[in-house]
Amino acid sequence: MKVAIIPVTPFQQNCTLIWDEETGKGVVIDPGGDVPQILEVLEHEKIDVERILITHGHIDHVGGAAELRDALDVDVEGPHEADRMLMERVAEQAIQFGLPAAKGCEPDRWLKEGDTVDIAGMEFDVLHCPGHAPGHVVFVNQEAKFAILGDVLFNGSIGRTDLPGGDHATLLASIKNKILPLGDDVSFLCGHGDHSTIGEERRNNPFLKGL
Repeated sequence: MKVAIIPVTPFQQNCTLIWDEETGKGVVIDPGGDVPQILEVLEHEKIDVERILITHGHIDHVGGAAELRDALDVDVEGPHEADRMLMERVAEQAIQFGLPAAKGCEPDRWLKEGDTVDIAGMEFDVLHCPGHAPGHVVFVNQEAKFAILGDVLFNGSIGRTDLPGGDHATLLASIKNKILPLGDDVSFLCGHGDHSTIGEERRNNPFLKGL
């Protein structure tokens, strides 16, 4: 499995490409914008994209999803349907945050707790982790000790909760009940900034004290 991170939009959101080096088949996770740049990397790495995965409906994670779906002719999967309003209001979010024009994206498949998704030939469990956004989902492969956490947990921080649908107590509950039990040896990619491990965050992340 190979991973490439493409920081997109002025928010420097980590659009993530994951693919199987042998087969070339892979996914794009959270194409928030700058679609020509994403397509350039896909072509350079010769990645055969099977699907687009969305962790949640904020503009910096989904702003380029509709355009990329049209370019690649693949399905969009996720987030949880609790983010339907955010997904429908992508154009309004772009105006609100001063980003290039974008259009709403109706997923081909809403995801829910207990679902699985295929990423580069590996099966990942879907966990619903609201708090940053009502329909935020994360992807976890316990065998590989690897997770994609979007904006739930960061290296040294957690997702903001001051946007519509955000709730600080709900986010901390998601981290406590869904993320920390994954185990300290699980490495994760997040929506912004550097990767980390559950153990590193449990020990040093100031927002997790007392959880």
